[in-house]
Amino acid sequence: MIGGNITAEIQVAEVTKNRIGEQVQSWKAVQSIEGWLDLSGGESGYQSFNAKVQESTHIFISDFVALDDRINVENGRMEINGKVYDIMLIDNPMELNKQLEIYLKFTGGR
Repeated sequence: MIGGNITAEIQVAEVTKNRIGEQVQSWKAVQSIEGWLDLSGGESGYQSFNAKVQESTHIFISDFVALDDRINVENGRMEINGKVYDIMLIDNPMELNKQLEIYLKFTGGR
């Protein structure tokens, strides 16, 4: 069991139209998970073949939980302690359903 000391809120993008028909993007919280946030050095030679991992600034590791079907790398982000991170890659190592490794890219505060 991994446990964790941080609760991360996973959000997905929603696109609606305003009164004049323009598309407006907003973020909706769809799931919270507990885990650990760590800085990703990106210095491993093995990472040079995986651009998504190489672009990542942080990694969030948690016990395995089934994620909401709406969560994916194209429309997902995480908010952790008031800071926002784009989701770059969601990994269930070797499909063992033991842990999740979510690679993130820091984008700023709220």
